Parts: sequence; C-alpha cells; structure tokens
Amino acid sequence: MDIVIVLILLVFGVVMLVAELFLLPGFGAAGIAGVLSLAAAVTMAYVRVAPVYPWAGHATLALAVVLLIIAVWWFFRSKAVEKMALDTTISSSVELAAPGRKIEKLEQEAEQMNQPTKKPAKKS
Repeated sequence: MDIVIVLILLVFGVVMLVAELFLLPGFGAAGIAGVLSLAAAVTMAYVRVAPVYPWAGHATLALAVVLLIIAVWWFFRSKAVEKMALDTTISSSVELAAPGRKIEKLEQEAEQMNQPTKKPAKKS
C-alpha cells in the first residue's frame, strides 16, 4: 500500500509542478503543493518502503527527476506551448524628437493627426 501512495504522490507532484511552471503564473499554491508532494514521496520511500526494498528511496528520487524531465519535454512538444506563446512581430517605429525638429512642429503634427478626416463626397 505504501508503494501506491508513493506513486500517487509522485504523479500529483509532477502534475502540480508542470501546471505551476506553464499554466499558472508565479510561485503559488500549485508549486508549493508539487514540491511538498515530491518531497513526501521521496521521504516516504526512504522511510516506509526502504526496509522492504532497500533500493526504493534511490529509485523514487530518480523516478521523480525523470518524470519531471519527461513532463517538461512532453509539454514543450505539445501544441499547448504554441497556443500560449506570442509569435507576432511588431515592426514599427515612432519619431519622437528627431534632430533639427522643433517641439512646436511636433505639437502641430500631433494636432493634425487627432483631427477627424473628412470623407470625400459621393458623386451621384
């Protein structure tokens, strides 16, 4: 039964850390829950499962690291990253104060840009 609890804690910890890294902003409840869950799984493997299986603690620690690496790799390969990533390029520039231009000239240009444009009259 202890092995099942260790495996559940491992899976829960990895899911929470992946959710924290890629879906939820900041380091909040999901990240803390994931770290605590992984620590509890490794500790429980060393304390409760190791007397029966001496290699269980080391295997659990290695499994936690491998599961995290696989989960992050899988997440980057999925379409979810493409939906979250910004892939537009902004290619524009604004001349605020070019050398040789006076502030008054800039203010006049700004006023002209703010005036509504007149639509040409339709010919019938």
